[in-house]
Amino acid sequence: MRNLSGAVAVITGAASGIGRALAVELSAAGAQLALADVDAIGLEETSHLCDTAGKTYAVDVSDATAMEHFANQVEKDFGKVSLLVNNAGVALRGTFAQTSLEDMDWLMNINFWGNVFGCRFFLPALLRQPEAHIVNMSSVFGLVGLPGQAAYAASKFAVRGFTEVLRHELRSTKVNVTSIHPGGVRTSIAANARPGLTVKSSAEEADVSFRKFAKTTPEVAARAILRGILKNKPRVVIGSDAFAFDALQRLMPAAASKIIVSIWDRMS
Repeated sequence: MRNLSGAVAVITGAASGIGRALAVELSAAGAQLALADVDAIGLEETSHLCDTAGKTYAVDVSDATAMEHFANQVEKDFGKVSLLVNNAGVALRGTFAQTSLEDMDWLMNINFWGNVFGCRFFLPALLRQPEAHIVNMSSVFGLVGLPGQAAYAASKFAVRGFTEVLRHELRSTKVNVTSIHPGGVRTSIAANARPGLTVKSSAEEADVSFRKFAKTTPEVAARAILRGILKNKPRVVIGSDAFAFDALQRLMPAAASKIIVSIWDRMS
C-alpha cells in the first residue's frame, strides 16, 4: 500500500504487544482502526493511545461464526476494509510430550485458524478496494523449529505456508500479502502461555527466561511491519535473532539445525 491515510485497518490481538504498537503506528499514519481482541479492557486502553477515530470489537478469532460477524460489522461500520492484520496469537510452555492434544488444538485454532478465518471473511471486502493488503503473523518459529516449541512452530509454519499460497493466488488482484517473522519481541506472550501437563516452572520464570531472548520492542516490530506494508514486501523478518536464524537456515541447510539448537540452548 502506498498510502495509509484514510485506510481502514483491521487488527486482531490489538489489546497488547505488537498489535497495540501497530495500532498506534497506523493511527499516526492516518488510518482508521477496527481493533479486535478477547481482552475488552486492553482494547479500550489501546484505543485511547491512538490518534484517529476507531472502534473496538470483542472477538475470539478461533470462532468462525464470530469472525464472520466481525467482518460484516466492520464493513457496515466503516464502509470498507483496506488492511487486515491477523496478529492474534498464544503460546504453550513445555515439550511435545508435556503438551496435551486439547492445548495443541486450542493454540492451532487461534494461531492458524484465526488467520484463515480473518482472510476468509475479510477477503471479499479487500478485493473490492483499488488497493488492499493482508498481513499474517508467522514467527521466527515459522522459519526454524526449536525444542519446546512443537505446537507454536507447527502453527507458525502453517501460517507461513498458507500465506505464501495466498500471495500467489492473489497475484493478479490488487490485494498484496505479507508474512511477518518476528524473533523475540518483548510482549506478554510467554507470561500468558499455558503450561504443559508436567511443566514445573512458573509463568514468572518463563517470562524472565523469554526476556533474555526477546531483545526487540513491540514498537520496533510495529515500525518494521508498517514499512513492509508500505513497500508491499512479501516477507518481513524482524530482529537480529530472526535474521541470524534465517540466514543460517538458508546458507547452511544441512548444518543449520545443530547450530541453531546450540545457540537456542545457550540463549534459553
